[in-house]
Amino acid sequence: MAKTESTFRNMVLSLTIISLVASACLGFVYELTKEPIALSVLNKKLEAIQKVVPEFNNNPNNEMYRLPTGEGDSLEIYPAKKDGEIIGYAVNTYSRNGFSGNIGLMAGFKSDGTIINITVLDQKETPGLGTKMAEPGFKDQFNNKNPGEFSLKVKKDGGPVDAITAATISSRAFCDAVQRAYNTLQKGGLK
Repeated sequence: MAKTESTFRNMVLSLTIISLVASACLGFVYELTKEPIALSVLNKKLEAIQKVVPEFNNNPNNEMYRLPTGEGDSLEIYPAKKDGEIIGYAVNTYSRNGFSGNIGLMAGFKSDGTIINITVLDQKETPGLGTKMAEPGFKDQFNNKNPGEFSLKVKKDGGPVDAITAATISSRAFCDAVQRAYNTLQKGGLK
């Protein structure tokens, strides 16, 4: 077989064919994994909702709505109902003030605004320090507290919250995310 001459036209043709084959393979893998990834994300969200509100018998994901935060964005609100009666709200909230960036939380509230429970959805805080925000020793101090009467500030800032040792910035960000969820619910009118 004769060797093909190395010309600009042949190089462009070769690279075009390689690019088309690679993009077709990537598209195929994307289509193959799109549904399982979406299902995994949904299951993680539903699991978080179950952790932060009392037992419910509706599908909060189907009844999800958004409320504006007043900061140019909105939060997802998941109403939890038992036999048609609202027993709580799960709020997908965040803070951009974490030591290593965004912190995502799912916060559960009773109809009067009292915190039921909080779970950490995502964070990139320092392992062994800021990551302790997901541990019960820190996050459970918010349970059964109403942010209308309980200041969501760490002791260093004059509030009642025990900050994580050596992770005050992460603790402040956690408080900020919970406060954002509470304020959004209050502005949107708890039902």
